[in-house]
Order: sequence, then C-alpha cells, then structure tokens
Amino acid sequence: MNSLPILLKNPKILLIGGGPVALQKATVLENNSIDFKVISKEYCEAFNSLHVKQIIKDFEIKDTHGFNYVVDATGDDKVKQTLLENKNFLLNIVDVPEFCDFYFSSLLNYGKLKIAISSDGSSPTATQVVRDEIKRIIPEDIDEFCQKQAIQRAIGKIDKTLAKTECKKYFPSIYLIGCGLGDAELLTIKAYKAMQIIDVALYDNLITEEILELLPVHVKKVFVGKQKGAHSKSQEEINELILFYAKQGLKVGRLKSGDPYIFGRGAEEAKELIEEGYKVEVINGLTSAIAGVAQAGIPVTARDYATNFSVVSAHLKGSLINLDWIHLLSVKNHTTVVLMGLSLCKHIQKEAFKIGVCNDMEVAIVSNASRKNQKVKVTTLANLYKDSLEMVSPAVLVFGKVVRLSDKLI
Repeated sequence: MNSLPILLKNPKILLIGGGPVALQKATVLENNSIDFKVISKEYCEAFNSLHVKQIIKDFEIKDTHGFNYVVDATGDDKVKQTLLENKNFLLNIVDVPEFCDFYFSSLLNYGKLKIAISSDGSSPTATQVVRDEIKRIIPEDIDEFCQKQAIQRAIGKIDKTLAKTECKKYFPSIYLIGCGLGDAELLTIKAYKAMQIIDVALYDNLITEEILELLPVHVKKVFVGKQKGAHSKSQEEINELILFYAKQGLKVGRLKSGDPYIFGRGAEEAKELIEEGYKVEVINGLTSAIAGVAQAGIPVTARDYATNFSVVSAHLKGSLINLDWIHLLSVKNHTTVVLMGLSLCKHIQKEAFKIGVCNDMEVAIVSNASRKNQKVKVTTLANLYKDSLEMVSPAVLVFGKVVRLSDKLI
C-alpha cells in the first residue's frame, strides 16, 4: 500500500458517531479549527464540552451529501457497509485501515508550523510516541519565526540562507555539558545524550580520554584547555570559537569538567552566546566539591561533624589569589571545600594562622578524584603546605571535622 501524507486546506468533514472514539476525533478536529459536522442518535456526556453542533438522528447515506471527507467512528458494520456501497467521498473507518482512504495523523500544531506523524494506520500508538519525542525538541515559539517568514514571503523578500540561519537559532544548538569528575560512569544520562547529537566538541585538559571516547566518531574534537601558566585559549577566544561553529549550523558541545556553573565560567559563555541570539542548554554535572570529596569517603555534612558547608575558589580572574573565605575555617561544625587551591596551600596556611585557626585542624587533599590515579592525603593545617607538595592537580582541599570520616567511609 502506498500513501502520501498531505495537508488538507479548509476541509469539510462529516463525523458519524457519538461515543468515546468519535469524541477523540471530534476533539482533534476542533483543536485544529476544522469545519465539521457530527451525526449520532446518542452522544456521550463529554461531547457537551465541545462547540460542535450535535445532529441527533440515525445516519442515512444522504447525510454525506456536500462532504468530501467522511469519518465513521460508530464501529457499526451496517453503517460501514452502507458507506462502502455508496461512496463518492474519501472515507476513514476508525481502526479499520484496510477500508480507509485517508488516516488521521498524530499532530503537533505550532500555528503555521504543523507536524503530522503517520504509520499508515498500522500503529496509532507508535505515532503518538514519536510525536511526543518530537515535541521535546520543537521550541514553543517556533511560530514566531514562521510568522516573520510569512511577512517576508508576502512582500517578495525570500532569503533561504538567512532564513535557515535564523531558524536554527530557535533550536538549542550549543550545549554546555558538565562532564563531572572524569569517571565516565558518573556522567548524567542527559550529558551522554547531548554528546551523541553534537557535531563539534570543545574540551579542556580536565576531560578524560574515557569521556572523549564516548563521542561518536564523526564528532570534531577541538582542544581548548586552560592550564595554569600555559593558556592555549583565552575565554574570549573560546567564545568566538563556539560561535564560529554555531554559525555554520553545527551543534556545538562545550565539554566542561565538573559543573558548568560552579567556577567553570559557564555563565560567561552562556551570556555571550545568548546575547548573540543562540539558544544554549546547560547540562549540569557532578561537581568535585561534593562528589569528588565523597570519592575519598568524606561527606561534606554529617551529624555531629558538620551542619553546613561552603564551596570556594582560591583563584580569581587574572590568576589573582582569593583568600576572603579564610574566616570560614573558624566557623564551628562547618566544612569548607576549596577548589583550585593546591598551589596556594602556603598562602592558605599563612592566612589561617593569622586569624588563629588551630594547627591541628583536619584537612584532606583529594587529587584526581574518581580517576584511576586518585590519591587522598589526610593531614592538618600545620602540615598542609608540606603535604601538598606530594599531590598533583586537579585537587580539592577539605577543611573540617568531616575529614575524620575518611578512613571509616571508604
């Protein structure tokens, strides 16, 4: 059987039946502003919620006069036979595809943009599932673009290249993907799915080979790593590179260690890209401030050890040192997690002593959390700088009594 999905312009339809099946068809027709009439001797109560006039009578073949399309939703063999023997119209007998001249599609309606999914009547369930999956990726404001294009077409201004570029901006084409600690098994499902649909992946030096191997073979990999003292790309250059690929109509994934919005400059990237008119989807990842610490058997909060916690960065923009948080080390029953602080342990130690923090305050250094070369060092503030020299980046510092749990929970 061959079929051709088409769009009917201003069809006039006769619907026969007043039960639940007919109600479903009537609802579809009304929601799409289709001109139709319905005939049935009896109607279910829910029909009263529709605005269609209910013609109450037994169906006769003369009722089809003036209609090019007829839908039989009665399930009555006698009605079906009458329609088949006297047919001068296109007929749909609900749930009997072998006698149908046309099928109802599962519809998505976005104003001027309409999407119909058909299975040639074989599986309405399949079309509904596919429809719902498509709905997840279609932006609700896509009709805004279609309306603008209708105006341009009416005045004879048609620029296909520009229209394609502008239309793509309505769809998420840039993904800021939080890749967590480095262990591929700790990726979120959403992050993994995004990695499967991108065309270009911009990644930094903290993204592991294990994660990069999850990218499809066609994905272009672009290294934009930033390491202390050896920046290969500035943040501005990275933003420009993302835009360079996005303007080509490619889906771009910015793979970021941890979470894009936790000391990951994700907000800077998202802001500039959105200002350029692109839709950006931010996909959160596990942050080393919590998950990385947990890999060492250290919970950031635990009853009788810590009732709250803080996450800070020891670095500021331009390689400036941030020690404004040192006073947190004096807060009772508090955990302080320090990111990007390994190379600054001498400064941290000195400032902590200045405000009277005890020499024996517990500190843990977690290096390469979740990775095969993970290393944990439990020490004290007095020995922090000395012990930090044995550790490598990326590393997290943890201050507080929760450090005592490390040898019990790992």
